[in-house]
Amino acid sequence: MALLAHDAADRVRQLTALTERLTARLAEESAAFEARRPQDASASLEETARLANLYRHESARVKADPSLVAAAPTAERARLAEATRAFETALARHNRALEAAKTLTEGIVQAIAREVAAARASGAGYAASGRAVAGDAAAVALNRRA
Repeated sequence: MALLAHDAADRVRQLTALTERLTARLAEESAAFEARRPQDASASLEETARLANLYRHESARVKADPSLVAAAPTAERARLAEATRAFETALARHNRALEAAKTLTEGIVQAIAREVAAARASGAGYAASGRAVAGDAAAVALNRRA
C-alpha cells in the first residue's frame, strides 16, 4: 500500500497526516501501557501496525527519492519535519512503555513459576536399584508409539 499523491505538496501533506495519526496512536498505546492496562491498547494494535507499515514504506520511498517531496512548499516540509520529531519522541516513549510492560510480565511469569515449583510436593522417588531417593518424583509417561 502506498500514498497516492498528485504532487510533492500533496505527498508532504499526506505524510504529515500519516505521521501525526501514527504519533497519536503511539501516545494512546503508551498511556495504556504506563497505566498498566495493556488490554486497552490491544484493540488498536492492528491499526497501529498498518499505519506503521505504511509510514515505513513511505519513509523509505522518500529517502530513496527525495525529489518526491523536494518541490513542496518550505512551510509544508517544515510541518512534516516537526511532525517527524514529535513521532520520534512518541516512539521512544512507546518503546520505554513496552519494555517496562515486558519486564513486568516476565517478572510475573517467573514469580508464578517459582511458586508452582515450591508448591510441588518433593516426595521421594525410587532409583533403578529400588531404593528411595529424595527429589522431584513427578510421574513421567512414555509412549513408545510416538
